Amino acid sequence: MKVTITGASGFIGQKLARRLLDSNALVASDGSRKPVTELTLLDVVNAPDALTSDARVRSLAGDITDETLLAEAIPGDTDSVFHLAAIVSAGAEEDFDLGMAVNLDATRAILEILRKADGVPKMVFASSCAAFGGDLPHIVEDMTATTPQTSYGTQKAIGELLVSDYSRKGFVDGRSLRFPTVVVRPGKPNKAASTFASSIIREPLQGETAVCPVAGDARMWLASPRSIVENTVHAHNLAADAWGASRTVSLPGFSVTVAGMAKALESVAGPAVAGRIDWTPDPFIEKIVRGWPPEFNTKRAAALGFSQDEGMESVIRAFIEDELGGTIAA
Repeated sequence: MKVTITGASGFIGQKLARRLLDSNALVASDGSRKPVTELTLLDVVNAPDALTSDARVRSLAGDITDETLLAEAIPGDTDSVFHLAAIVSAGAEEDFDLGMAVNLDATRAILEILRKADGVPKMVFASSCAAFGGDLPHIVEDMTATTPQTSYGTQKAIGELLVSDYSRKGFVDGRSLRFPTVVVRPGKPNKAASTFASSIIREPLQGETAVCPVAGDARMWLASPRSIVENTVHAHNLAADAWGASRTVSLPGFSVTVAGMAKALESVAGPAVAGRIDWTPDPFIEKIVRGWPPEFNTKRAAALGFSQDEGMESVIRAFIEDELGGTIAA
């Protein structure tokens, strides 16, 4: 199979690429399991050597709004596209034009390329729980009206509708995944409003102070990188008729307050580590975060076979194991 990942040099993109190369099998449109013969990785920077050293990998770097580059990344015989590239929440809010170009226009361009491709390619679209917002019920259902309160959420909600309509027309075999906030991400903070959710775990575990810009009673819907990658592959491998009338699903996660995250950190790593959180409010970030839904009913995802994390403590332990070599700064 020929597969393309956009946003492939990002954290989830790299883990997904590694997962595809190691398993070397995806379910094709005819239901058979086939090897990954070519994996194209597209992002603003080239993929790391650890991935490009594999002979099956083709790395492309450039602007995803460049339709010539997109056409090169998604040739006519492409079987599947995992579309992860995005301008994240706070970045899209600060730069409206850039958010629209990357999060909406590029998504439509990819769908048009796939529409002209051979057969009916699969497309997995990374959406977000930010598609919801405003006056929401305590527990959000998959079919709760999408009333996003940010430009990022609006762009993701429109992307979901486009994927569904292109699928309805038989142009693509699409499936949109509403990602919870993913924790814990390694590396440095980015422009996502949710970046603090990783920082307040990641930095203290490495002996550094992290700023928490929201109050402890703010509640978030979270998932680990492990479950996100496995659920993304699972979504791809599901048969088209398993989705029914809706091509969008909210992925399983768990609901926890920010104070609960700090408590879990203390439970796993001790009070000295948890004491490295600096609780300094930022009204801009807090407003965005409090506009997101805090809890979902994911019975449909469970019925479709998607997996769920055990909770915050297990997520922290997985981060220590996967990213810190099992060692923390006490």
